[in-house]
Amino acid sequence: MKNYVISIGRQYGCAGHEIATKLSEKLGIPYYDKEIIKRAAKDSGFDENLFSFYDEKPTRSFLYNVSTDGFASLSNSAVPLEDQVFQYQFDTIRKVAEEGSCIIVGRCADYILKDNENLLTVFLHADDQFRCDRAVKIYGLSEKNVLKEIKSIDKKRARFHNFYCDDKWGDAETYDLSINVSRLGLDNTVELIADYIYKKFA
Repeated sequence: MKNYVISIGRQYGCAGHEIATKLSEKLGIPYYDKEIIKRAAKDSGFDENLFSFYDEKPTRSFLYNVSTDGFASLSNSAVPLEDQVFQYQFDTIRKVAEEGSCIIVGRCADYILKDNENLLTVFLHADDQFRCDRAVKIYGLSEKNVLKEIKSIDKKRARFHNFYCDDKWGDAETYDLSINVSRLGLDNTVELIADYIYKKFA
């Protein structure tokens, strides 16, 4: 089977990490999430904390202006600091995609690799109760404010994606597969994606 890349976008709390991990094990290909940050930091020579600070966050705001004081030595370039950070991330995503089949979670990989004919784009979503339950039990969010928090995280991911990409985050028309995890379950979601891969790239 030819090399391929699976790009996974996801709402917060719908088990994106777990599904990507299971899919990686089933298909026998590497899975990149936070690893993109580590590798981009190494390639750029920037502090890894800098990449973590900007990770999938919209920053063109007053908050950006007052929060970068600690990185003043890096922000004197004509290119805004966050754009430098994102460019290194984007370059890293292209590099791992060239190395062989892989799974990449978030970070605009669907848009960055849009010209790759062997790209499969997936968006994972779930109903609010499913996501709230997971956020409380697995991620330790407060039950009192959990819905507000997951909506806030989704909003940040959408703003980040929509700033750098032409396609709208979560819009089913822009993905090969849009899957409601709360209806299908984690294992069946993995099976569905794997089956799609076999049929599309075999």
